[in-house]
Amino acid sequence: MAVTVRIPTPLRKLTSDQPEVAAVGSNIESIIENLEANHPGIKERICDESGNVRRFVNIYLNDEDIRFLDGTATVVTDGDEISVIPAIAGG
Repeated sequence: MAVTVRIPTPLRKLTSDQPEVAAVGSNIESIIENLEANHPGIKERICDESGNVRRFVNIYLNDEDIRFLDGTATVVTDGDEISVIPAIAGG
């Protein structure tokens, strides 16, 4: 399934400064793998060494946080939009 992935500014150096890229896959995990194949180094910024989404990275599928869906097993369909959003902390 072809989807659009919105890339946050800190990761755009890995996508040749493109704010959105196309990716294919059947779920979030396969989308991340496809992103890595096309933009080497992006997976290690999104996922930890165990392959889990990093604690301070949020991934949204059509405005729904995947943590409240099926995590990286969340199914995607043609035309979906995925947003990778780094958490912002401050004090």
